[in-house]
Amino acid sequence: MNLEPIMSPEELNAFLDREFPQINERGRYYIVQAISPGEAKLRLDPDGSHIRPGGTISGPTLFSLADLAAYAVILAHIGPVALAVTTNLNINFLRKPDVEPLVGKARILKLGRRLAVIEVGIEPASGGDVLAHATATYSIPPR
Repeated sequence: MNLEPIMSPEELNAFLDREFPQINERGRYYIVQAISPGEAKLRLDPDGSHIRPGGTISGPTLFSLADLAAYAVILAHIGPVALAVTTNLNINFLRKPDVEPLVGKARILKLGRRLAVIEVGIEPASGGDVLAHATATYSIPPR
């Protein structure tokens, strides 16, 4: 599959700021760092609102990172389509994440006219083992 992105990280961040300001309303938590053919990398800089008892980043936060990374990689390749929506997301929590910046690395497995299937690995921004693995299916509205 030969996919060339049509949006840059800067364009995606501007789109997210405009269309989904709530994700960063209390600070700059999520940022699209990189886009390449078929792939995107989204960084999360967590704060206290992302922590659960036991001193780890919460499952809902990891789920949000996976969903947003999947959304970013799709939009990077189809353009700013705000109404592309998640139809399914499955996540496996593999390791306890320390409280530190994380990255969601999203990869397109299939990009059709109506559906996209994405794989996301979440790992520490500093490197290391995958902490969570997700697969997502998105519905793409007709043009």
